[in-house]
Amino acid sequence: MAVKTGMPTFEELTRMVQDGLIDTVQVVFPDLYGRLLGKRMDAGYFLEHAADKGTHACNYLLTADMEMEPVPGYEFANWDKGYGDFHLVPDLDTLRVVSWLERTALVICDLADVKDHRPIDPAPRSILQKQIEAAASRGLQVMAGSELEYFIFRDTYSEASRKNYSGLEPAGWYLEDYHMLQGTREEDLNRAVRLHLKHSGIPVECSKGEWGRGQHEINIRYCDALSMADRHTLYKQCMKEVADQLGYSVTFMAKVDADQAGSSSHIHLSLLDAGGNAFQGKEQFGPVRCSPAFRWFLGGWMAHVPELMVFYAPTVNSYKRFQAASWAPTRIAWSYDNRTAGFRVVGQGQSLRIECRIPGADCNPYLAIAAAIASGLDGIARRIEPPAAFEGDLYVAENLPRVPASLQEARRLFESSGFVKSALGENVLRHYARFYQVEQQAFDRAVTDWERQRYFERI
Repeated sequence: MAVKTGMPTFEELTRMVQDGLIDTVQVVFPDLYGRLLGKRMDAGYFLEHAADKGTHACNYLLTADMEMEPVPGYEFANWDKGYGDFHLVPDLDTLRVVSWLERTALVICDLADVKDHRPIDPAPRSILQKQIEAAASRGLQVMAGSELEYFIFRDTYSEASRKNYSGLEPAGWYLEDYHMLQGTREEDLNRAVRLHLKHSGIPVECSKGEWGRGQHEINIRYCDALSMADRHTLYKQCMKEVADQLGYSVTFMAKVDADQAGSSSHIHLSLLDAGGNAFQGKEQFGPVRCSPAFRWFLGGWMAHVPELMVFYAPTVNSYKRFQAASWAPTRIAWSYDNRTAGFRVVGQGQSLRIECRIPGADCNPYLAIAAAIASGLDGIARRIEPPAAFEGDLYVAENLPRVPASLQEARRLFESSGFVKSALGENVLRHYARFYQVEQQAFDRAVTDWERQRYFERI
């Protein structure tokens, strides 16, 4: 029997395990950063026990920093409460063969309380599911796509670490946006990832060079919002692990070099109702023929960007990306097919959709998509009208509102937002306010290379 690629049914996985084609199942969940954490299980044990009953993990994992250190100050889990467990509940609809690892399958889990089995509120997948359910209660299905960019380096991850991530060799040596010759030089990695994604149940559209040396993106197909967030997360995991296997390193930092373009994660959204795309309509709204739902969803999404900016730009580094003439947006405005706008509307009729160009490649897709849905649904509920469409170069439109300039500013807006509290819940607001506070404090304590170069001798 050949190894079945893609997303096998439970029965098909059982036969593959019996035939020795799969011996390991990764049981995983996304943490606050969007990283996959979890366990590698013997495949037989997974089939007999964990597929139905799940497993457990320490709840400190939703309060840990980037270095996996437990951080005080969270109500959800702390030393006083003894850092107990939460329940990992496999979502068998996410079961897939991981073709880039030998004889391995993977399943993504939801997190539940071990006592009452209720979803864990601060878990990123729970936050997105809540917004998807809110849309469903209005008869709407959310469809999403993300365009995720990355830089490739010819140093391995271990070499990059030994160099303190400085002086790395880009995989390309000139700007390669849509460039086929330069792209061929990185095709061993990009092709391998495209095929592994395809064979692991993540349909791929294309890959292309981007506006940086060694910068690329792979576009995966549009689908329902939860599946898209899952695909996005697995795409990052696949890219890093395959790069590691081939002797490369890859970064999804929003701004890896001051002299290079940033890396984005443009998010496309549309809504489906019984008639198809709920955004299509007969009304002429500036350059777009659309429905009232389109206008109001766009109006709400735009209105709530400042207070939910932390979900689109979650790190101190995120805000270095928002520079004029850099392909990253600096103003909160919308245009039709204009890449200087924070919101670029594209398509028409059944393909009409909203592309938000604000999120960076460092965003957690579950949180970014949840923020977009919550904002748009509030726009529909309160009939928030967007401003008129902008035409021209938004980088010089100084009269239009700017995106928040720092994590510190964005965190203050998030913490004080009544909308965030009502849409996401007070527990979520407090948990993530602490999370972004920790991120800011870590940077505030650091002494950077820039400071040493500027002040060591000349101050």
